[in-house]
Parts: sequence; C-alpha cells; structure tokens
Amino acid sequence: MSTAFLQGLERNRANHRPLTPLTLLDRAAETFPDRVAVIHGDLRRPYSELRERARRLASALKAAGIGRGDTVSALLLNTPPMLEAHYGPAMLGAVLNAINTRLDAAGIAFILDHAEAKVLLVDAELFPLAKAALARASAAPRVIVWRDPTVPETHGPAEGAEDYEDFLATGDPDFVGPGPKDEWDAIALNYTSGTTGDPKGVVYHHRGAMLLAASNVIHAGMAGVDGAPPVYLWTLPMFHCNGWCFPWTISARAGAHVCLRAVRAGPIFDLIAEHRVTHMCGAPIVMSTLLQAPEADKKPLPGRVEFLTAAAPPPEAVLAEMSDAGFNVTHVYGLTEVYGPAVVNEWRPEWNALPGDEQARLKARQGVRYALLDALDVLDPETMAPVPADGETLGEVCFAGNVVMKGYFKNPAATEKALKGGWFWSGDLAVKHPDGYVQLKDRSKDIIISGGENISSIEVEEAIFRHPAVSLCAVVAMPDDKWGETPCAFVELRDGASADEAAIIAHCRAELAAFKAPRRVVFGELPKTSTGKVQKFVLRGQAREAAG
Repeated sequence: MSTAFLQGLERNRANHRPLTPLTLLDRAAETFPDRVAVIHGDLRRPYSELRERARRLASALKAAGIGRGDTVSALLLNTPPMLEAHYGPAMLGAVLNAINTRLDAAGIAFILDHAEAKVLLVDAELFPLAKAALARASAAPRVIVWRDPTVPETHGPAEGAEDYEDFLATGDPDFVGPGPKDEWDAIALNYTSGTTGDPKGVVYHHRGAMLLAASNVIHAGMAGVDGAPPVYLWTLPMFHCNGWCFPWTISARAGAHVCLRAVRAGPIFDLIAEHRVTHMCGAPIVMSTLLQAPEADKKPLPGRVEFLTAAAPPPEAVLAEMSDAGFNVTHVYGLTEVYGPAVVNEWRPEWNALPGDEQARLKARQGVRYALLDALDVLDPETMAPVPADGETLGEVCFAGNVVMKGYFKNPAATEKALKGGWFWSGDLAVKHPDGYVQLKDRSKDIIISGGENISSIEVEEAIFRHPAVSLCAVVAMPDDKWGETPCAFVELRDGASADEAAIIAHCRAELAAFKAPRRVVFGELPKTSTGKVQKFVLRGQAREAAG
C-alpha cells in the first residue's frame, strides 16, 4: 500500500477551514450587497446591511462580556432581529438559544436557568412573559428589548431592559469575530417539547448547521437554475429547530426573508401576492389555515409555491386541494435532534402516471435520507440489526451522520442512550419498503396493543382522514377492561361539515380490520403545540378519563 498520499499533505488555512453557515452570509453580502435580504412591513434591508447589523450585534455582545460558549437566548417572533441573532452570536463562537414563544413563564424560566443564559433578546410584545419568567428564574441575563415598528401598540414599558436598536448602535459594523475554532463548536441550543418531563437541550454544531442548510437548497427546490433567488415566507417558527436551518439556507441563495409575526391566512395570502413568494414551510395546521380561509382573505398566487410540511402525512384530499390552490407540497420528516428535516419523500416522475389513490399511498411515506445525511435505517431495537425491507416488519428509525446533534446539554445519560451503537435512536417506529423508502407507523409510546395485537395509530388516523368531513384527527390508546387498550379517535371537522361517531366508526370499519376501528370518537378542537403538532399526551389523559 502506497504511503505517498499520507506524507507532506497536511491541513492548513489554505486547504481546511471549519464548515460554518456564517460563510453563507459573507458570500451573499459580497456577491449581492444590494439584493433584498429582509422584508418586514415597509422595511427592505439588503444583504450588505444584514451582515453589518449581525456584525454590530456580535461586537456589542462582545463588549457586554459574551464570548465562546456563552448562551444568548432569544424570545423573538419571526422578525428581523431573530435573523440577525442566527449570525451575530455565532460570530463570537457563542450559542443561540431560540426559545419557544408559546411556552409559559415556568417553562421559559427552566430554559433560561438550564441554558445559563447571559443575554436575553426579547420582542416588546413578549416582555411581560419574559419578566414573569425572569421572576421565577435564577439566571439574571442582560435583557434587550426589540420594539417592532409595525406594531407600536405592543410597546409597553420594559423596566430594567435595554433597547435593541440602541444596543446595536454601540457595535462596530466592520467587526469580524473569531467564529468557531472548530466546526464541532456549538452554534445553537434548542429545547425539546418536554411533554413527559423537563425538556432536553439539543446542541447543534456549525458543521451540522452548514450541511443541513445546504441540504435544504437541494430538497426544497432552491437550486435556482433560472438565476432567480428564492423568496421565503416565514410561516415556520424560527425557534423550531432554528427554523429547520432556513435562516442560513436562504443566505446560500441570497434569497429574501419575508417576516411574519403570526400565522394568519389573510396576511399570508397578501404577502405571497405582494412579494411573489416561492417557498414556505409549516405543519399541516398551516395548510388547514390556508385552505379554510374565508374567500375574502384568499388571493390568486402569482406562481407555484413550494410548501414543505412535516408531522403527519397530508391526506390525499388535502394534497389535492393544496395543488389546486397553487401549492406544491413536499413531505419531510425529522426531529429536533437532527436539525429538523433530514428525510424527504423523494418523488419519482414515473409515479405521476399512477392512479390518485396509489400516489396518495406513496406520498404517505416519509421517504429517504437527505443528500447530506450519511445513513438512515430501520433497526431492531434489541439486536440493532436492520429490519427486512418488506414494508411490514416494525423497527425504530435511526439516523447517523453530520446532521445529528452533538448531544443533550448537561445530560450525559440521555445522550448515551440516544446515540448508542453509533446511531441516533429516534423513538419512531417504522417499516422499510423494498425500494428503501421508510414509512412511520407510530411513536414507540403510541402503539396501541389491543388483545395482544399491535395497532398503528397512524394507520387508523390515515383512514379517518379519508372521510370527507374530517379536517384533523388523532388516535390514542384508551384503557379497556376486556382488550387492555382500544383506539380512541379525536376529530376536528371541516367548517360546515357534519359527521357523528357512528359515521366515523363505520367509515373506519370499511377501510380497516374491525379490531383497528376506534371504539370511541370525540369531536372538538385538538390541543396543539406551538408548531402545530397535536399533543397526544393531552389526548391520552382525556382518553383515560373517558374510559372511567
């Protein structure tokens, strides 16, 4: 074996530097300094100014004592300072902790303490919430409030806080921070939902953020063969997995960020029409918001809009409605621990010739790994061996590669468990089809075991979704004296539609084995997380109460 290639070929600054998404902003600002980067109300901010403001933020934070490894927390909406926060702290080697704005004061206090926040950036509208959280917390971060000029009515008093624009004005627009020493350095800290206890802090590194951002360009159709940059509407919260890394992705293509404080149908349609939006992301609830909007709020789309959605696969009827409305829906799958989406339902052109029901069956699958995810498989949790690719054998979805988290912050036991055997174990149960596409069947805790038979709640949900009156549904286990557990369905109906319990059960019995049909159907609005996911742990409690 020749050793010639191993000699005298060393890493140096000319041939090896840490991968970091910070370089994406630099390139955009250098190549397209006058191109619009940020749109918010009447604001049109070019890339040169976005970088200057991010540098000012980094410089001001440094003067405030923030350095490598320090945490900068942000309780901000999808607005310009949240974009700046995705760059400024990282320029110092500091870590951004974007906090879920829908949490209560106790939840935010836990995060501020656990993250050891040194600075808290907060929207003026959310200052009362931040103040209540700080009253409960041990941490005493420096509080800096941003007042949104588009909503001056939210600018209440902010005693003890500094003004964001004044803080930025103290920074140097030409400041160049040290950035990461190593691409393994932490760039972000995101907390899981904590539905079964205190949330866990998921640590992202610069390498993973860069690679997931680049993967989004590929899988969200942002290659831009015609040279036109993407126009991205922020319907996905930036606190959710750092907005699936799109704050960095859009800089890779020097596209425009269209900011949005709250997801409402009217403003969404207005912004799409005004700015010729090309891309957006969101949970299925965002699709429902658009499709069920009053006719007065709807506007014709100026062009086809690419829409990436996660969580449950959209029903066939919803996909058809979205297509008719001008949206091309791509189904993705991932978790906080893998920077957001890392699996995509890669659609094959030949599938377009298939009947509608067969296309819907294929679209219900989560799919294959992102281009820059090294490995994806379905493994037996006991033997750690891959399950057969037969579309039937259940196993746990596992990920491996550079877009897997560093681990859980200050939680080595949970980290070791999650990353055992060289894989990240998702807790999601799935099958692997002969063509290699993965399809989720349930969370490990959501499988319903009825009379010794396993029932996939997702399979039952898919059947219920096919009922024309159903807008949203979720299925959980309900205790049963005879069977141990039986399915209990919670259903939201479409506006103006009607159905009763007997009709839903009869519909399911026509589509599923009888033992899989729900024994109970509860109608009403489903509890949801801030990102639109149904809170099944709440429904399980309601099902237990209903069972007596």
